[in-house]
Amino acid sequence: MEEGSLKKDIFKVANKKLKSRLIVGTGKYKNFRETAQAVKESGADMVTVAVRRINILDKKKPILTDYLNPKKIIYLPNTAGCFTSDDALRTLRLAREMGGWKLVKLEVLGDKKTLYPNMIETIKSTKVLVKEGFKVMVYCTDDPLLAKKLEDCGASAIMPLASPIGSGLGIQNKVNISLIIKQSKVPVVVDAGIGTASDATIAMEMGCDGVLINSAIANAKNPIRMARAFKNAVISGRDSYLSGRMKKNFFAIPSSPTDGII
Repeated sequence: MEEGSLKKDIFKVANKKLKSRLIVGTGKYKNFRETAQAVKESGADMVTVAVRRINILDKKKPILTDYLNPKKIIYLPNTAGCFTSDDALRTLRLAREMGGWKLVKLEVLGDKKTLYPNMIETIKSTKVLVKEGFKVMVYCTDDPLLAKKLEDCGASAIMPLASPIGSGLGIQNKVNISLIIKQSKVPVVVDAGIGTASDATIAMEMGCDGVLINSAIANAKNPIRMARAFKNAVISGRDSYLSGRMKKNFFAIPSSPTDGII
């Protein structure tokens, strides 16, 4: 692909244009300094922030904004830890009051063991938030019908899980993810379950618009180096997707021309 064509490959969510297709979570790191280093090395220009876990009371403790300037990087408030629609709505309304954030990530969990999305509560919450003017990126199951329902409700991005949150199992259902990609007119960002850089490459080669990574970077033995690996993996996967892979064949085809052999 020509250089000029690559420059036109823009990742846009709602009204935000992103240079990187890698979105990074800010939880699970040893400290905020490591968080900031990992985010910088990843090249991400959007980070998720668990609103319910932000320190806003103890002035003696450090806060994330001391290390990641919200004027230089896009904060995506999320509802991590919410198990009901009411809790999720309350959390995101608080985020709007705290920082004026309207682009948000919604997740309403079903149970503490699997952390799978409660899709009934998720769909209900999406409808309310859209009516209130929020731009909602929605964590969901890999069910194509429910993903379509979320888009019809006004979701700004569909975020199907690859596998359970924090499991590191990678993409378990490529067929469903592919169906969601093909039917969606809004960005599809794989969220949850990615374990290593090659998983991110696979997601991008499938045609996902982006990936969201937290545990796979934060829980690595060397988070900073892993952040760089994910940066390169996402770029490589996107280039591979845009290049158009070769056709698969069930029989061997000579790599060298067979005409004019001596």
